[in-house]
Amino acid sequence: MSNSHPLRPLASVSEIDHIHLLSEQVGALVLGEEYSDVTFIVEGKRFPAHRVILAARCHYFRALLYGGMKESCPQAEVCLEETRAEAFSMLLNYLYTGRASLSAAREEVLLDFLGLAHRYGLQPLEDSTSEFLRTVLHTQNVCLVFDVASLYGLSALSTACCCYMDRHAPDVLNSEGFLLLSKTALLTVVTRDSFAATEKEIFQALSRWCLHHDEAAQTQEVMGAVRLPLMTLTEMLNVVRPSGLVSPDDLLDAIKMRSESRNMDLNYRGMLIPEENIATMKFGAQVVKGELKSALLDGDTQNYDLDHGFSRHPIEDDGRAGLQVKLGQPSIINHIRLLLWDRDSRSYSYYLEVSMDELDWVRVVDHSKFLCRSWQNLFFTPRVCRYVRIVGTHNTVNKVFHLVAFECMFTNRPHTLDNGLLVPGENVATVAACASVVEGVSRSRNALLNGDTRNYDWDSGYTCHQLGSGAIVIQLAQPFSIDSMRLLLWDCDERSYSYYIEVSTDQQQWTKVVDRTRVACRSWQTLKFDKQPASFIRIVGTHNTANEFSRSHDFTLERQSINSDSLCISDSLNEKYS
Repeated sequence: MSNSHPLRPLASVSEIDHIHLLSEQVGALVLGEEYSDVTFIVEGKRFPAHRVILAARCHYFRALLYGGMKESCPQAEVCLEETRAEAFSMLLNYLYTGRASLSAAREEVLLDFLGLAHRYGLQPLEDSTSEFLRTVLHTQNVCLVFDVASLYGLSALSTACCCYMDRHAPDVLNSEGFLLLSKTALLTVVTRDSFAATEKEIFQALSRWCLHHDEAAQTQEVMGAVRLPLMTLTEMLNVVRPSGLVSPDDLLDAIKMRSESRNMDLNYRGMLIPEENIATMKFGAQVVKGELKSALLDGDTQNYDLDHGFSRHPIEDDGRAGLQVKLGQPSIINHIRLLLWDRDSRSYSYYLEVSMDELDWVRVVDHSKFLCRSWQNLFFTPRVCRYVRIVGTHNTVNKVFHLVAFECMFTNRPHTLDNGLLVPGENVATVAACASVVEGVSRSRNALLNGDTRNYDWDSGYTCHQLGSGAIVIQLAQPFSIDSMRLLLWDCDERSYSYYIEVSTDQQQWTKVVDRTRVACRSWQTLKFDKQPASFIRIVGTHNTANEFSRSHDFTLERQSINSDSLCISDSLNEKYS
């Protein structure tokens, strides 16, 4: 009796994959006369090829060799102008085999190879070659690579080159490649705020570039990239003036600006290291003012108590005291994170200032009128600075400001500010976001903010207060600008509630943003109101159809919304950057 079951071979042998043989056998045809039907002439060298293979691999060659022009004729010879033979040989090998050995090629050949990939529309090859070039950048080749990347509009490669040049600016200025930059590429490099070299070094390098190109028409535009007011008076008189490259009027204008402007209003350059904390010993940062300096930048955000693990300064009315951090070099920053000492329920007020010279200070964050606790995520307009000063103005327990950790960086993370306050884009009423319930009754202190909107019953999972007495109050880690909330009112039976909500920045002055005292409300509440600054949210129940308690199971505060559960709050408030 025959077996009617189909054959079921093992998966490992059911599929035949001999791609490597195909590559080897087709690759054996490259540069061979056998079966060839077209010849390319590059720099006097002849390259026999097979038009069907080239047409199958590249749209450019398909149009060239089968487009009805003279190149379509059998055994045609095609002369390629402005093409290097060595790079074209690499390209043919890639088209036949799908392989290219980039590390074995000389830099100039590699750049020509990249140019051919761009010219012939071989996007995967262009991307792979660009990616390789990003890994082999150094001070002697980065200018040449940047020029080519700019010419071909390769944004990722151009960005990588700019970042490399920013971090190695003095060496790049002294490289031979810098003199070979086109004017457009040159100005792109030296006009960047993040091109972190001294203005004297930039002036001298641009002077050499002008001498090398010997085109008087370009000199004024090129020298205009020098930020003369950043140079000292001695440098302007002894270096710039004798060169004759800058007009006397421009020099006098620079001296006038230097003498009359605030130091922090000058257009400084600074190091740009995105998404990395630069307030570390790795980057040469140090605490230069304050008590117990060693704790602030050690990166330990877990091991601290009443006696150790923090830096501090006495809170004084004149603001002269403070904690001061000196960065390793002038840097561009727009984001600072602070960890305020939070082993109890105390709150702090403070402000932040930045400076280049320790004399002229610019305030970038002012929370001196707000009560703040635990982690602070602070954003501001990008600034070049060398020094950051944190000045505590209030502590709800004593007259000392305690800071556990300090981080600063430049971030590309989207964020929105409203009068200096962060507009959160997601729930910031969560334990993870350092929010806390400071008033209200619950079996678990932060049941309202734990994010659990399913596991609650008659006995647990909610926060409540007695009607006519007290309220449910949530403190956010820092002041936010908010205009919406969501609440989850306790809904295990058919009862309904009435309530109102107020917000405050100091727990003294309250602004009513929601009034539902005349409305019977159940379960989830989505609330909208005019944008308000808020560090505290107070939910006051005015009616419960079942008893004298108001319960809330969940509370969510978002960019334009806040949530809460009945008038017992047990959810969370998160922060979203947008």
